[in-house]
Amino acid sequence: MSQDIVSDALNQMMNAKRAGKTQVSVKRHSKLLLSVLAIAKLRGYIKNYKADGRALTIELGKLNECNSIKPRFTVKTDEIEKYVKRYLPAKDIGILILSTSMGLMTHHIAFEKNIGGCLIAYMY
Repeated sequence: MSQDIVSDALNQMMNAKRAGKTQVSVKRHSKLLLSVLAIAKLRGYIKNYKADGRALTIELGKLNECNSIKPRFTVKTDEIEKYVKRYLPAKDIGILILSTSMGLMTHHIAFEKNIGGCLIAYMY
């Protein structure tokens, strides 16, 4: 177990998906992880998540792949396309999650608002 809570949770989600499970229980969570899961729920990659105390339960949805991005590259608006090509299988499939000065958002919204930020994770 590492110090990166987001990376640990996304790895546990992928391990559960590979094992054929539909639900994951994560022992540690943070506000950043909950924000990432909220974006994933809006896009349909997870069905639901529930935090009670220190435990977090995640129900997987139509998720094919998810992972955190290490090191967390800082990107400008015109560099977002380069990382889309690197991490996503096709242009309109999946999302990159960026941490910006206006909060967490997908790469689509960051590009529309002309905001750069720090890459956190990708999902498709």
